Amino acid sequence: MPVKRSDKTPMPERDAGLRAHDFLEVNEGFDMQRAMFEAERCLRCQDAICVEGCPVRIPIPDFIHAIAKGDISEAASILRSANPLPAICGRVCPQESQCEERCHMNNRFNAAAIGHLERFVADWERGQPANGGAPKPWRDEKIAIVGSGPAGLVCAGQLADMGYRVTVFEALHAAGGVLRYGIPEFRLPNSVLDWEIDVLRQRGVEIVTNVIVGKTIALDDLLENMGYAAIFIGTGAGLPKFLGIPGENLNGVFSANEFLTRINLMRAYESAADTPMKVGKRVAVIGSGNTAMDTVRSSLRMGAEQGLIVYRRSETEMTARIEEYHHAIEEGVEFHWLTNPIEVLGNDEGWVTGLKCQVMELGEPDESGRARPVPVAGSEFVIPVDNVVLSIGTTPNPLLLSSTTGLETDQWGCLVADHESGRTTRARIYAGGDIVTGAATVILAAGAGKNAAETIHRDLSAAGEAAGP
Repeated sequence: MPVKRSDKTPMPERDAGLRAHDFLEVNEGFDMQRAMFEAERCLRCQDAICVEGCPVRIPIPDFIHAIAKGDISEAASILRSANPLPAICGRVCPQESQCEERCHMNNRFNAAAIGHLERFVADWERGQPANGGAPKPWRDEKIAIVGSGPAGLVCAGQLADMGYRVTVFEALHAAGGVLRYGIPEFRLPNSVLDWEIDVLRQRGVEIVTNVIVGKTIALDDLLENMGYAAIFIGTGAGLPKFLGIPGENLNGVFSANEFLTRINLMRAYESAADTPMKVGKRVAVIGSGNTAMDTVRSSLRMGAEQGLIVYRRSETEMTARIEEYHHAIEEGVEFHWLTNPIEVLGNDEGWVTGLKCQVMELGEPDESGRARPVPVAGSEFVIPVDNVVLSIGTTPNPLLLSSTTGLETDQWGCLVADHESGRTTRARIYAGGDIVTGAATVILAAGAGKNAAETIHRDLSAAGEAAGP
């Protein structure tokens, strides 16, 4: 059936029956015809409030208008000037609840497919010849970025464009942070991530891996002994939460963080992997966010015959993107709504055999604004499973903060920093992303990195002017 101008142009997808058994990318991207058709749907509003919904403030009507003209090079230049990670954000950002939610087309029709168009432009750019050598920094100051996730990479890219010498320190052996270890290849291929990181290197960003700031190098050493003028901390929130129910120590219980890291970073799905991972026939994932969807869909690709989502609230309170939810349904994931886990059951050998749950009903809204789940008396039952994966959130790793003085944390272990400027409670140290907000989205972390880069530039420029010639 032909697509109407009032409808958002659909993204081509691989067949669900095939993709559920491999890690190849699900969405196939727009071709030029689809992209230009969709770009013509943009109203090019004078009051482009879609931009207000973008944490990195992309000039959305401008880059879409360039697509409509057929000038993809101009569109790529506009995108890249505002967002150092367009190929990534075009794939994993929740545009439907940000820029697209504010699109004026929503008044009568479907929003323009801003995210799909961003991905199209970035993928076109990937196919072009690489630029020449890195530009030479024109400022004397050196900036240290701790962590190579979305906040750190965006902050690094913005500062490099401003002429600073930027070094990113990453604890793992490969850069990318949560983009690499937390998002499966069927949503964000490593080849795309590697390309975005290479573009940053071409722009002058130095990336040093296998360095744990707070252990290998003290944070104070970066400022006092290594000559860095400022530090941005973007180490994310990689410490998993647990429910505290009996049986969580059984073999076959994982946090989503471990489960996805072993698959995405350590390639546990390969037969010759150094650290293979045992996945049984039935895998239950506790939670309903994007990470839970990534985990349960990955379990099917790891060989599970059944993947189950277990969530104590209803479908209405689910926090995952609608697209990821629909993809999970198409791939055969089962959903157990209003189901609260109360114990993980195991055998005499210490392996998981089941998940004991109780039925819930929804009561009055709690502090999050969502309906509070209330247990139904006498409703306990058991779901036979071989693995249980907990995807109920993460908190910042305390290693860096516990080894550094002068940085305040809140009651959840997050670093205290101004959300607009990135300034922490210690001079010359800035922060943003999940280490400040707790686990959130890639694009919010990217926006925090961009805001901090602008603040660092203003602060250092003001300090230079105050020092005089």
